[in-house]
Amino acid sequence: MVSTPRLYSPSELAEGAIVELGAAQTHHLRNVLRREAGADFIVFNERDGEFTGALDAISKGRATARVGARLRTPQFEPDLWLLFAPIKRDAVDFMVEKATELGVAAFLPAITERTVVARVNVERLAANAVAAAEQSGRLSVPSVREPTKLADILADWPVERRLLYCDEAGDDPHAAWGGRQGRAPPALDVLRNSTSGPWAILIGPEGGFTEGERARLRASAFVTPITLGPRILRADTAAIAAITLWQAALGDFRCG
Repeated sequence: MVSTPRLYSPSELAEGAIVELGAAQTHHLRNVLRREAGADFIVFNERDGEFTGALDAISKGRATARVGARLRTPQFEPDLWLLFAPIKRDAVDFMVEKATELGVAAFLPAITERTVVARVNVERLAANAVAAAEQSGRLSVPSVREPTKLADILADWPVERRLLYCDEAGDDPHAAWGGRQGRAPPALDVLRNSTSGPWAILIGPEGGFTEGERARLRASAFVTPITLGPRILRADTAAIAAITLWQAALGDFRCG
């Protein structure tokens, strides 16, 4: 059984419109899937929704498509950012892919005092986000911001957006890692008792946050600190766990 490709297009989508596909999409359709003019696919974006489509013309490096009937109108999606200290390439690629599938709206690489990997290939991560959005069935594609120092991000923080701070010190801000002490309330309970609206999640570097960073975060009125349990998690694992908890308590995991 041949599956129908699903492609993201930032162009204005309406029945009968002709849109030009990107170079990577053209390559995938022509050289990987071996599609020719007339082949069906699905095209979508967060502004216009999801439509049927058919290849109008395709050649090396260029393809155009005719938009067909609308399949879905634009839908509500959670407004959740993920702030993360850059980590090794394979781990960050995995994290962006899975976080996109889980509904994250924006990725903000945050350079902390203990960040080891300072370089981030924003274009590659953006391409990974597009591919994950196409696969997962969501209508939007998360944005990927340029790396910025955590201190600068916090200085310009929109106070109406809550920040879920995943603190490896857990319930004791003075301990190297305090989560297994068992004094912190369960993260899911903390979130269920919180208000909905725009949120962000902060995941630290492999070496953890410094005492100064912890103190600043815990002193910020917009921050909600939590512990992710009695085990030390890798950064990519922690991100997936935190997103899942947030979605279960305040996001669209509650739907359907």
